[in-house]
Amino acid sequence: MMYHTINHEDIAYFKSILSENQLIFPENEAYSNYLSDHTEDFVFYPEIVLMPDSVSQISQILKYCNEKRIPVTPRGAGTGLSGGSLSVCGGVSLSVEKLNKIIEIDTKNFQAVVEPGVITQVFQEAVIEKGLFYPPDPSSKGSCFMGGNVAHNSGGPRAVKYGVVKDYILSLEVVLADGSIIQAGAKTLKNSTGYNLTALMVGSEGTLGVITKIYVKLLPYPKFRLCMLVPFYDELQACDAVAEIFHAGITPSALEFMEYDAIMWGQQYTGIQLFDDANIRAHLLIEVDGNQLEQLYQDCEKIHEVLQNFNTGEILFADSADSQANLWKLRRSIGEAVKKNSVYKEEDTVVPRAYLGKLLHGVKEIGKKYGFRSICYGHAGDGNLHVNIVKENMTDTAWKEVLPQGIREIFHLVKQLGGTLSGEHGIGYIQRPYLDIVIDPVQIALMRSIKNIFDPNNILNPKKIFPDTIM
Repeated sequence: MMYHTINHEDIAYFKSILSENQLIFPENEAYSNYLSDHTEDFVFYPEIVLMPDSVSQISQILKYCNEKRIPVTPRGAGTGLSGGSLSVCGGVSLSVEKLNKIIEIDTKNFQAVVEPGVITQVFQEAVIEKGLFYPPDPSSKGSCFMGGNVAHNSGGPRAVKYGVVKDYILSLEVVLADGSIIQAGAKTLKNSTGYNLTALMVGSEGTLGVITKIYVKLLPYPKFRLCMLVPFYDELQACDAVAEIFHAGITPSALEFMEYDAIMWGQQYTGIQLFDDANIRAHLLIEVDGNQLEQLYQDCEKIHEVLQNFNTGEILFADSADSQANLWKLRRSIGEAVKKNSVYKEEDTVVPRAYLGKLLHGVKEIGKKYGFRSICYGHAGDGNLHVNIVKENMTDTAWKEVLPQGIREIFHLVKQLGGTLSGEHGIGYIQRPYLDIVIDPVQIALMRSIKNIFDPNNILNPKKIFPDTIM
């Protein structure tokens, strides 16, 4: 599709509705902050960055861009791992960073209303002060935005017990491609009124509309947490132990898998040293939470009994806030540790959790076949394995031409095991070539039809989700 290149007339219009500090041009020093996200080493150049501070301004921008056929890439904090905020087609990078207010925390109805530029951890801490709980907690929660979380249906470690973002969104205010403003859903716990447009917007990656208000369901805040770090001498046993913990009647609030290389790189990156046994091949980080401390200790005892059936090292038990913080800092740092060590590609695979071991084994075998090394970790309780393929000494030719064949084989294995391409990172720019593996042509055509209804001129986040042969 041919898009309109932004000219002086367009810039004059943007200046007429925005103040000077809401526009960033390529010559501005801050412009470089909007060229990439956390996806590999991709760099794309928007023609202009706009930072509206109201739904009215977003509406005017989209209406104008739709009429002029100017591509618009919605952008949150730029912490995404699938290239969703990359301005692949140039045009406008539409940042929501100035829409950063927590509008309301309704303690009576356990609800809140936030703008999309609110940092996830800031929101979590604000509701905790009211005795409330917003569980989704992606590793980048200290910097990622609520709007980006909704756009990608983010999860995080505690999804195993509490679910992902979609489970906490009651309603959304959204600006459509033509500038129309809609209110999808309702501020009620039950809603069986027409099609669920709220659910459609969650996870749509900015391809159907720009989210401007988020109505969130909250829970009571659990008073207590206990953590265990469990070393295994066999990584496949670590995977098998996951299902056995659930069979014992325990639903942890988090159950994370880290293979040897992942935790070693994490230790080097953070300076937190928890073990140095080279015979350990993997760790499980297990957390339980609730309001009855005695019950949590009983849960830990049951988990310990289950683990007696596996070949484990000395289990580290963390019941203090500081020791738990160290464990979580180590776990959340692994992605950054991998990035520091090498150029990498991260595949966000997910399978039914009982097949996690088969997935891990298959990934390693495929790595041997295609000559790549992978660092694996993730949310074992969900069957969500992050496969970080590191370039290291691979040639550029092998990286660009051979590796995609190996990635495709990984995704075929994922499908065979009943899984899918992405558990929480989205398809974005980088997973588009593999969509056909898990979604048949009929469903892709339906998705394409939905996109055409919401965005007939394809200005919203083009070249995302759909393969080039489709869009």
